[in-house]
Amino acid sequence: MSIFIEAGIRVIVAFVFLLITVLLLVWVERKFVSDLQNRVGPDRAGPWGILQTLADGLKSFMKESIRPSNAEMALFIAAPIVALLTALLIFLVIPIGAPIEINGTLYPLVAMDLNIGLLYILAISSIAVYAITFAGWASGSKYPLIGSVRSAAQMISYEAAMGLALVPVVIFAGSTSIATIVEQQGGTFFGFIPAWNIVLVPSFVIFLIAGFAETNRPPFDLVEAEQEIVGGYHTEYSGFLFALFFLAEYIAVFNISALTATLFFGGWNGPVFGPTWLTYLLPIFWFLLKTWAFVLFFVWVRASLPRMRYDQLMSFGWKKLIPVALAWIILVAIAIGVRDFGMPWS
Repeated sequence: MSIFIEAGIRVIVAFVFLLITVLLLVWVERKFVSDLQNRVGPDRAGPWGILQTLADGLKSFMKESIRPSNAEMALFIAAPIVALLTALLIFLVIPIGAPIEINGTLYPLVAMDLNIGLLYILAISSIAVYAITFAGWASGSKYPLIGSVRSAAQMISYEAAMGLALVPVVIFAGSTSIATIVEQQGGTFFGFIPAWNIVLVPSFVIFLIAGFAETNRPPFDLVEAEQEIVGGYHTEYSGFLFALFFLAEYIAVFNISALTATLFFGGWNGPVFGPTWLTYLLPIFWFLLKTWAFVLFFVWVRASLPRMRYDQLMSFGWKKLIPVALAWIILVAIAIGVRDFGMPWS
């Protein structure tokens, strides 16, 4: 029973952490974009407007949800729940710090320490497509349906590129465990350069681009192209159910940022010094610092780049990213083979 209690506590802590993170993330995005565009941004609710997201969230939860008469109610309600659950389940396998030793026992700072963490993430992210498909089809309107079909095609194409981008990381680390991949990045090159997987530059670039498409963020927000399809797969949603979609999208942004920092920039690895309590906190600090750097990059791209055309989006995924990812896998496999076994003629 203690195992189930511990697992429940981990899940609750992770969910509360994500809720607080989303509240902060939305505020940071609005203030950062307003600064980039020479505007004020939220400044009324709380100091510097920091409580504006909380006020908007409470308003959404208290508003009446309008449900279309033609909607398939079971799937209509299930869609945002599935979207939120998949986003939460992905975060549960991301380690946010180094393991902590208490009374001789090591406790990993991750809700679920799986030895197939990367495969688990790819599997769960593929389920997220169903949430958007359910939302579009169950709304009983052609506009959400068009948005959901767009999103399904987009996510499937860029999931392929994302999965291929992770293959060199697995080859390099020799494991699909995220904790092992982070530990493998703990050394240095030449005694002073961090041994991060950023040396796999093509994998990093492909993964990051696919992450923008997976989260439906600009310039890949074609599923919400208002001038073309009114508002996307969540056109018919309002109130609490829309808030769940909104929450899931921002959790997904944080997840992709955390995964990028974890898989390519050493995760929680960084200088550790001082007393014991500080050595426990510093890895968490390095993880959050790297993750929020990528969150701000997501926001910066949103404020800077225009939306692509849908044919450009699909062509770029299938004709550019996937071939490059396949070629890079071959090169990495050859390089690792030569490193481990030498040249074929030697």
